[in-house]
Amino acid sequence: MSESVSVAWERRGEKVSSIIAREIVRDIAQRKLSPGDMLESESVMLQRFQVARASLREALRVLEVHGLIRMKPGPGGGPVVSEVDSREFGRMATLFFQVQGIEFSELVEARLIIEPLVARLAAERHDPADGEELREIVERGFAAKTDEDWLTASNDFHAKVLSMSGNGLLSLFARALKDLFTERASGVYVARRRDPVRRVHADVADAIISGEPEVAEQLMREHMSEYAKTVAKREPQLMNEVVDWR
Repeated sequence: MSESVSVAWERRGEKVSSIIAREIVRDIAQRKLSPGDMLESESVMLQRFQVARASLREALRVLEVHGLIRMKPGPGGGPVVSEVDSREFGRMATLFFQVQGIEFSELVEARLIIEPLVARLAAERHDPADGEELREIVERGFAAKTDEDWLTASNDFHAKVLSMSGNGLLSLFARALKDLFTERASGVYVARRRDPVRRVHADVADAIISGEPEVAEQLMREHMSEYAKTVAKREPQLMNEVVDWR
């Protein structure tokens, strides 16, 4: 490297820590690092980027705040790759949701639009292995005896369907919306009869596994519409709340 990162990027008017953070993310992606993998030590990064320790540590703090890494304390510690999932993505998004005054009713409306579409794509593009896992989740829903087991199976069902779109960006966004809303309204189904929900989950799964996109889309739309009505009835105050930063 002929000149330091700080010199090169100060000329462009960009904050040094921002470019270092981007370089670290690029490195994680290119090296295909997994959750739990250690990044380079601070001394190695300082030598590599030729920047001040304060700039490097600021870059690492940015990535830690966004949930991409965590700092392992103690001897042999340092930056470690975190599990990057839809919850972290949704948590970041809530910052912008709150600033823009987006209400839970808008989040519900977005789910009503996106999840039926994803169910359709899942039926068009599904992998047989995904179908087997989806069927197993549905069976767990029928076998659930406790509220906790039922909520887990129900949440897993939607998460699995949303992961089957064949479009990584769409799946990530859809799952993030589900995570945000489920966090606030997960108890709504506990108070109502579970059997109708179990049956519609089974019907959606059948349509997806059988490759019937129109049926899967329509069933999911009806299911999500019923869900939205139930939440609005049982927790009307929630629908008008702004989605706050978590």
